[in-house]
Amino acid sequence: MTKLRLAIVGAGPAGIYAADILLKTERSFDVSIDLFEQLPAPYGLVRYGVAPDHPRIKGVINALRDVLDRGDIRIFGNVRFGEDITLEDLKKHYNAVIFATGAVRDTNLDIPGIDAEGSFGAADFVSWFDGHPDVPREWPLDAESVAVLGNGNVALDVARMLAKHAEDLLPTEIPENVHAVLEGSKVTDVHIFGRRGPAQVKFTPLELRELGDLRDVDMVVYDEDFDYDEASIAAIASNKQVKVIDRILQQWRTRPSVNNAGGEASRRLHLHFWAKPVEIKKDADGKVAAIVYERTQSDGSGGILGTGELREIAIGQMYRAVGYFGSPLKDVPFDKKHGVIPNREGQVIAKDSNQRVPGIYATGWIKRGPVGLIGHTKSDAMETVQHLVNDQGSWWDPADTSEAAIPALLESRGVQWTDLEGWHRLDEHEVALGAPQERARVKVVPREDMVRISRGE
Repeated sequence: MTKLRLAIVGAGPAGIYAADILLKTERSFDVSIDLFEQLPAPYGLVRYGVAPDHPRIKGVINALRDVLDRGDIRIFGNVRFGEDITLEDLKKHYNAVIFATGAVRDTNLDIPGIDAEGSFGAADFVSWFDGHPDVPREWPLDAESVAVLGNGNVALDVARMLAKHAEDLLPTEIPENVHAVLEGSKVTDVHIFGRRGPAQVKFTPLELRELGDLRDVDMVVYDEDFDYDEASIAAIASNKQVKVIDRILQQWRTRPSVNNAGGEASRRLHLHFWAKPVEIKKDADGKVAAIVYERTQSDGSGGILGTGELREIAIGQMYRAVGYFGSPLKDVPFDKKHGVIPNREGQVIAKDSNQRVPGIYATGWIKRGPVGLIGHTKSDAMETVQHLVNDQGSWWDPADTSEAAIPALLESRGVQWTDLEGWHRLDEHEVALGAPQERARVKVVPREDMVRISRGE
């Protein structure tokens, strides 16, 4: 019987789901799967891209943990593709590879002043507050007024973390250094800007409702944004999700600004709709000083038209949350325009010739771009895996498929890789750190500490 030796690069939901689906797929051959992950711990954006006060989403980790803990998938953490292991290495030891590396960079926004000091990408901020080992430990929260550009869930996550009081995050797995910085935050006003109206937003009702539940934070919406046209009225009437979002926003229009003690809330979260950013103004030192935006209006079919009316709000920081973008991988085709590996239903194709590249596949955000929820990741993986199974005739013919080959290769290169047992050690260590304060866990942030604990050194 033929045996498929498969490498999967990326141990987030996309990679783990692909492995699980393949092992459960009806086939005429045995399967052996090795997962490679550049970080010392698995789970990708579920660990490093979801705000720490979202434990229900973190619950996805339990399902992913169940897959890994079956013991039929090996994992090699702290291994960088293109440096510690290459495409040529994979061809020598596997029949095929699936890339599931996601999209972790911020999409660029081309407006004047976007390069000002104090202008940040949301992905960098999320990585910081999630304790990603490869970002700085500090973050400057020295501005009272802050802007967040975008009307999706990431924008709401960023805004919520900026507006929320640090002590209200203590029950979560927030890293110690992050809590310390948030405790000293000077932020009092967070302004969220969206180009379209309230009926065209991209965030979900649950995310929106959570903003209104923040302690000592007033929700500020503006009456002028709710003069709905026929397209918006139709969207509210025909879509249950849009109807719920409208109901929440309408309640906020009349809600008084109070804190728990009955006084005025000390922080405010402003939602500006029909607001298209056109410039970030700088002060004499090149720092963010103000945001200039154009009032927009509906074009009647879900799009927008500019009105020519410009407004300005003084701010000291700006965060763009307008989408994520994929990163190129060494020796792997890459579409620079869309930030994905070019593919047809997960089968990677050469960028110039448009011909299929044998043995190389993609799944998740690096396959389709950073859209959709985790459920889409499963269907994505199913499509890719089905092609992989059917492509048996074009698999690579590796020279050495022994299980011992990869550990020997990594050891010869001095790579301090981590395995599943190591993740269990790190997991138990983090949970133990949180236990005395009745916290879910306290994340270990420095990469060298993660590796040391994982390897039992």
